[in-house]
Amino acid sequence: MTSTGYATRPLGSVPSITAEQMREVDRLATGRYGLLLVQMMENAGLHLAELVSSRFDPRSVTVLCGPGGNGGGGLVAARHLSNRGVAVATTVSDIDRLGDVPRHQLDLLERIGVPVTAEPVESEVVIDALIGYSLHGDPTGRAAELIRWANGSAAPISSLDVPSGLDPTTGRVHDPCVRAAATMTLALPKVGLAGAAGVVGELYLADISIPPALHAELGILIDPIFASGSIIRLL
Repeated sequence: MTSTGYATRPLGSVPSITAEQMREVDRLATGRYGLLLVQMMENAGLHLAELVSSRFDPRSVTVLCGPGGNGGGGLVAARHLSNRGVAVATTVSDIDRLGDVPRHQLDLLERIGVPVTAEPVESEVVIDALIGYSLHGDPTGRAAELIRWANGSAAPISSLDVPSGLDPTTGRVHDPCVRAAATMTLALPKVGLAGAAGVVGELYLADISIPPALHAELGILIDPIFASGSIIRLL
């Protein structure tokens, strides 16, 4: 493992938001400010690939993806890691339920020859992009199976936005829940991350191009938190 060299800030110095607030951020971003889901997804996945590369320097990565936007970010990360020469394999929990934009990301992966396997393969790092902030109760079905597989792997896990199985608002650790070595949360940290260090691991925050004016509409006033770079570490 290598040092990332990212700028650091105390977690309490950055406003935290609930899952409901994040849904409103996403709604305003696309509806009022004209940001496209594919743009925000690309930013998330690119930054996750950068973090995994700088933090773990892996030769192989397994990416576990859900069918929604969080999974789409994982698929983007898989593409960028492959472009960097990392051996990447991806498993999607429910391909039949993939949204249009995540499905586009899967198509790009298949075009460049990244393996998409029904069963995950052992690797040096596992990326968890299964659920994100849309969790409702204990994970079930294939998502739960993949969470248990990840926790049983010897590889460190890097989660996108929140560890799958952690309630992003209350911080409740559901059963099962990913136990991440590092979590890269997006736009602003989620309230539930603060008291769950045992499953969150190292916490990073990434810019997905949400303008400060949008946060201000919701009464969230922030300084230019990404002035030092697109990823910062929260301590």
